[in-house]
Amino acid sequence: MPTIEVERGDLEELLGAKLPDDPEELDNLLSFVKGEVKQLSDAEIQIDIKDSNRADLWSAEGIARALRGILGIERGLKEYRVEGDSGVIVYVDERLRNIRPYIGCAVVKGVRLSDAAIRNLMRFQDKLDQTYGRGRRRTSIGLYNFDLIAPPLYYTVSKPGETRFIPLGFSEELSLEEILERHPKGVEYGHIVKPFEMWPIFIDSRRKVLSFPPIINSNDLGRVTIDTRNVLVEVTGTSFKAVLHTLTNVVLALADRGGKIYSAEIHYPYEDLGVATTPSLEKEKMEIKVDYIRGVIGIPLTLREIIDLIERSRYGVLEADEEKVVVEVPCYRTDIMHPVDVVEDIAIAYDLNRMEPRWPQAVTMGGLARETELRNIVREVMIGLGYQEVLTFSMSNPTTLFTKMNVPCEDVIEVVNPKISSMTCLRNWLIPSLMELLSHNTHVEYPQRIFEVGYCVIRDDKLPNRARDVEKLACVTIHSCAGFSEIKSVLDALFMNLNLEYTLREDVHGSFIEGRFGIIVVEGEEVGIIGEIHPQVLENWGLENPAAALEINLSSIWQIIKRRR
Repeated sequence: MPTIEVERGDLEELLGAKLPDDPEELDNLLSFVKGEVKQLSDAEIQIDIKDSNRADLWSAEGIARALRGILGIERGLKEYRVEGDSGVIVYVDERLRNIRPYIGCAVVKGVRLSDAAIRNLMRFQDKLDQTYGRGRRRTSIGLYNFDLIAPPLYYTVSKPGETRFIPLGFSEELSLEEILERHPKGVEYGHIVKPFEMWPIFIDSRRKVLSFPPIINSNDLGRVTIDTRNVLVEVTGTSFKAVLHTLTNVVLALADRGGKIYSAEIHYPYEDLGVATTPSLEKEKMEIKVDYIRGVIGIPLTLREIIDLIERSRYGVLEADEEKVVVEVPCYRTDIMHPVDVVEDIAIAYDLNRMEPRWPQAVTMGGLARETELRNIVREVMIGLGYQEVLTFSMSNPTTLFTKMNVPCEDVIEVVNPKISSMTCLRNWLIPSLMELLSHNTHVEYPQRIFEVGYCVIRDDKLPNRARDVEKLACVTIHSCAGFSEIKSVLDALFMNLNLEYTLREDVHGSFIEGRFGIIVVEGEEVGIIGEIHPQVLENWGLENPAAALEINLSSIWQIIKRRR
């Protein structure tokens, strides 16, 4: 969980109230923002935030914003708005598409910065970079003195030795390559850009360097001091959504310091984006049933109490009656995905310590789920038949799933920004994973008999997330005499132990030899496939021995067993 450091005086100034001197009282107050005092001194407080999804609480500004609602200093949603267009246009280079494709910018004018405020901003920036930004891989942040910058701005690329500038904290010009070798931040984060021939660079219309994302700002334009009044905020990254979320949190922290927010226009060369205006401070609406709130919390709260607790949690209330409450979710609450998230905040605002503990009303006995029992039976049978269990990655790629298996490509769940070329999608069947494992173990003595019980992901547009998890069993036997009879005997033994009867329907499948392949049918439902692996598939995987395999949909088997009970 994130641990943040805030200066006591700075937090009290933002809060507009004195913090308790007693550590226990302070701990109790911070519990309303899921915090706990880790270390306390007269000048500084170290706070453990127990929610890694609440990036808005990782700064003094965010904690003050939340506590002002809890203490009743402010009520309801805190309104943030974009005052207008800053006039900043950012042009993104097409060559960044596969390097670090996204950028978001905003200008915050009239900020009042003290030394404590700057230290807090730097800590907040570093915390976001390390956690939400995944060590600057996913997102990284830059702050600049806007008064020194000449728009339009260009987010482009440079060869390692082509561009030179003075990095933050240095007094001499260095090339991008030298920065990675000599600057502490270059040494720490250089691995992010080293794999690429061209590296990201952020410049203004006079070709002056603002920063070398995600490594370091320039010392001339990328240094914010107590005299800085107008701040340009820039976030680059590999996820557009993460860039927008990070930008929102930093911009709002500056707005809480008295600044006014102005937007920037980002011109993308990518077809799916075009021109984007950042930041996005749009709020969401969520309808919650009053009975649902009372049922989850277990307290018969009145409607007036519910509204009060919602507003103390810094949500807005658009509508309210005895049936439902329409809640306005702040733009910075990216963790709110379900009404229960709002109800949790209502319970915290009520004070969890005020709730009387009680024993569960229903007496239950612990035990294994029926699906787990089935899974254990399947594993025991396979091990008893001389097969070794393996665990492979659920992520794969079209070459493994389709090309090498000699079958046409199917619609699978793909990763938007894959980091490894061999893991670009989620697998939809298990046998390719086992074939890949066997191809890496040709040095092991034959016969080799392996199996896996694991999940595959199937595209299903009827579901909200358009994907369905399916648990499957697959096994492969490979040796000089492997054939259909051997793998069918495995199927016979397995189904005998599951007390199921099956039939085989002859069919054609590109991964198997024609005439030696069948579809497994149980009670009229197709539940799997079985057959001898096609020689072309064996050649594709560099395997020299015959192989036979089967794959069974355990989720379907479980449904069939349940219907019998």
